[in-house]
Amino acid sequence: MAFIKEETADFRIEEVFSLKQEDLDEQTEFIEDNEDKEELSEVEDKNHVSKIESGEKPKQKDLKKRRDNKSFTCTQCGKSFSRKCYLQRHMKVHTGEKTFTCDQCGKSFTCKYHLELHMKVHTGEKPFTCDQCGKSFSRKCHLKGHMRVHTGEKSFTCDQCGKSFSHKCRLDFHTRVHTGEKPFTCDQCGKSFSRKYHLKGHMRVHTGEKPFTCDQCGKSFTYKHILELHMRVHTGEKPFTCDQCGKSFTSKCGLELHMRVHTGEKPFACDQCGKSYSQSVNLKEHMNIHTGEKLYSCDQCGKTFLWATNLRTHLKVHTKEKPHSCYLCGKSFLLIQNLKKHQKRHTGVKEYMCFECEKTFTTANCLKQHERIHTGEKPYKCSHCDKRFSHSTSLKTHERIHTGEQLYYCTACGQHFNQSSNLHKHTKIHHSK
Repeated sequence: MAFIKEETADFRIEEVFSLKQEDLDEQTEFIEDNEDKEELSEVEDKNHVSKIESGEKPKQKDLKKRRDNKSFTCTQCGKSFSRKCYLQRHMKVHTGEKTFTCDQCGKSFTCKYHLELHMKVHTGEKPFTCDQCGKSFSRKCHLKGHMRVHTGEKSFTCDQCGKSFSHKCRLDFHTRVHTGEKPFTCDQCGKSFSRKYHLKGHMRVHTGEKPFTCDQCGKSFTYKHILELHMRVHTGEKPFTCDQCGKSFTSKCGLELHMRVHTGEKPFACDQCGKSYSQSVNLKEHMNIHTGEKLYSCDQCGKTFLWATNLRTHLKVHTKEKPHSCYLCGKSFLLIQNLKKHQKRHTGVKEYMCFECEKTFTTANCLKQHERIHTGEKPYKCSHCDKRFSHSTSLKTHERIHTGEQLYYCTACGQHFNQSSNLHKHTKIHHSK
């Protein structure tokens, strides 16, 4: 069976690029994480906050004095503070109280300082600019973190696998891969996530919210960075190029998947027959062969299919649509790959050769089917009698014996047949002049 594959890059890219997103959601999440994690005892007054923002380290003498003067202790978690007002502010972490609200979007924060940082999202203020690439940031600490992209500095290393990161928060997120910790749970379906940002994006599956819309074609997306990747469809931008064959791709993950063509890597194996695939989505499609599940049904003739793409292709049989024509003889085809196969008959090119018997073929699929003669492979199994076949078409023909289906009939006498070859024999014997 010829499978018509459809690119589902949008969904896969969403996973790969989520850590790289620098939109409103992630900036706000960064602030929220700080509310829960940061040492509030070290942010004791405005002067000290200014020192942190400017990168100036507090003197050891001052730190020691502050530690010695921590006389106000939280009864919930045992954390101590040097002033009562800091303890009161800390208690909001436990109570969930957020008294400082943005008058632009209604988002609330536990302290005024975080509200002031958030307001830069609306004003667009980005006073800190990278002298290497010109990118601007709302906070100096974000610029400092960004500079590691240019220097290549990755000073935070995972003690489990040795992977290094440019930011401590990235290491913290990565550590959850090893611990399996997923503290953020969806209250709709129970699915858990390692990051609050991922949960927030997931919730749009339930709400149907797609706030980012393409101004070229009107297609909407759940994430801003997916929209940015989609825009390359319109601009034609393909910045990621294979150094083996020169083929270019719109995304890095697309290039990484393509590289498996050259390396031969197929990490996804079927536990039923051992067949391996370079992508998990291809394995998932293959598993339908074993289960025999056909979810997609034609409303014209009732024929069922394993995949929606095959149903869409089949519907063109009813519309008689054949949009692809041969420029040499004018013959038209339903599928472009069938046109390409046909055109090779004109050129006589047979670029695929069997290494066992040196027979040549016009397509890789024809070669693959031929090789089963040598290997004896019969991947298609009858669900009625356990008989196996090397071709899906042979299996379909065989199963008509069990189902009694007779698709072919003689126009002269009305007799029905389950195979076209039987109809041809019948016509030749009984109706030939």
